[in-house]
Amino acid sequence: MQKNTSPIQEIINKLNITALNPMQNSMLAAFNKPNDIVLLSPTGSGKTLGFLLPILQTINNENNGVQALILAPSRELALQIEQVFRSMGTGIKVNCCYGGHLMRTEKNNFKHLPSVLIGTPGRIADHINRKNFDPQSIQLLVLDEFDKSLELGYKQEMSYIISQLKGVTKRVLTSATQMTEIPDFTCVSTPIELNYLKDIKPDSLTVKAVRALGNDKLDALYRLICNIGEEASLVFCNHREAVDRISELLWQKNLAHDVFHGGMDQEQRERALIKFRNGSHRLLITTDLASRGLDIPEIRNIIHYQLPNDEKTWTHRNGRTARMNANGKAYLLLGQDEYMPPFLKDEPEFVELPSKVTLPESPQWVTLYIGAGKKDKINKIDIVGFLLHKGGLQKDDLGLIEVLDFAAYAAVKTNKVDNMLKLTKNETIKKKKVKIAVSN
Repeated sequence: MQKNTSPIQEIINKLNITALNPMQNSMLAAFNKPNDIVLLSPTGSGKTLGFLLPILQTINNENNGVQALILAPSRELALQIEQVFRSMGTGIKVNCCYGGHLMRTEKNNFKHLPSVLIGTPGRIADHINRKNFDPQSIQLLVLDEFDKSLELGYKQEMSYIISQLKGVTKRVLTSATQMTEIPDFTCVSTPIELNYLKDIKPDSLTVKAVRALGNDKLDALYRLICNIGEEASLVFCNHREAVDRISELLWQKNLAHDVFHGGMDQEQRERALIKFRNGSHRLLITTDLASRGLDIPEIRNIIHYQLPNDEKTWTHRNGRTARMNANGKAYLLLGQDEYMPPFLKDEPEFVELPSKVTLPESPQWVTLYIGAGKKDKINKIDIVGFLLHKGGLQKDDLGLIEVLDFAAYAAVKTNKVDNMLKLTKNETIKKKKVKIAVSN
C-alpha cells in the first residue's frame, strides 16, 4: 500500500532535495504565528525556498485576486524566484514583472490574475499606479534582499507600494546582512527574527593574493585564469568600463568568457547568466551586480580584479563561493602600488604564477537558442522530446534547459550541435516552425 505524502514532501521530491535545512523548517514554524518575520540568512542558504513553501500554505484557491506579493531588488533575482516557484509544480498561477520586460505583455497577463506576483519595486509600483491590478487583495508581502533594495535606491517605490497594500496581514523581510533598524515605511511590526548569519563558515573560503608586475594587472589576470583552468570563476570589477576592457583583451587571447553588468540590456544579461549556468562559459567578468541574489552555479573561484570598497562588498562577492559547506578560493589581484584592504584580518598566501601558460580546454557545452517559449505553449518536455527524437541527441548530449516567455535555451554537447542543427533544419516543435541556432 502506497504511503500518502504531504504537499511539502511532494515538492521536496520534485526539487530533488533530500530534506529541508534548519532555516527552512524555522520559516515554516514562524509562519504559523501571527507575527511578521525578519529572516537574516547568507547568500546560498535557500532563502527563496524558505519563504515560498509557507506561501503555498496560505494560498486560497477560491480567491481570484493576487494574494502574495514578492519584491526583489533585481530582474535576475525576480526571475530566479519565479523559476523556483514554477519548479515546485504546484499549478498555482504566478506572474513576474520587471523593467526590460514588455509592459504590454505584463498587462495582458493580469487579465487572469495570478495568486502570486513577483517583481522589482519600480515595475510593480508602475502597475499599481496604472491600476493594472487591484493591490487590495494582497495578504502576504515578502521584501526579499531588502537591504539590497535600499542600497539600490528603491525606498520611494517600496514605500508607495506598501502604502497601497491595505489588506496585508503578514510581512516577511529577508536580508543577507545584519540590519541595525527596520524602516517604519515597511510596517513590519513585532517581528520574529530568524538569524542564520552566524552559520557562515569562513573557514571554507581560502584567500590568496597575486602581485602583478607593475600596475597593469591584465597580464596577471590572464595567467591566473589559465592557471586555474576549467573551474567556474567570477572576476569582479568596480566599474563596467573595466569589465568591457578586460573582456576585449581576453577575447584577443582566445579565452572564452562572458560579461555581466548594468550597462547591458535585459536579454544580454539573461543570456550571459544562462550560458554561465549551463557550462557554455566557465568564466564571467562582472561588476558587483552579480554579488547578490543571482541564481548562478557553485563557483570555485572569486577573483577581485579591483579591490572592493568595503568589507560588506568583500563579503558578498566571496559569498558566491564556499556556499552551503562547500570550499572555494578568493584571489586578490594587486598592482605594484596596491595594499591589502584594511578589513582583511589575516595575511593571505601569495601565489607565484608561471610565466608560460596554456589556455583552458574549451567548454564541452554550447548554448542553443530556440525562438519559442512559454507564451507559445512550449515547455521543457517539448524541447527535450524535439532534440532527442528529431535532433538525434542522446540524453547525455543534452544539458540545462531554460524556457523564457518568448525564447528557450538548451545546452548541447559541442561535438553534437552541428549534426543536430542539420537534422532539425526543417522540423517543427508542436507543429510550429521556430528559429534554432547557436546562441551568440
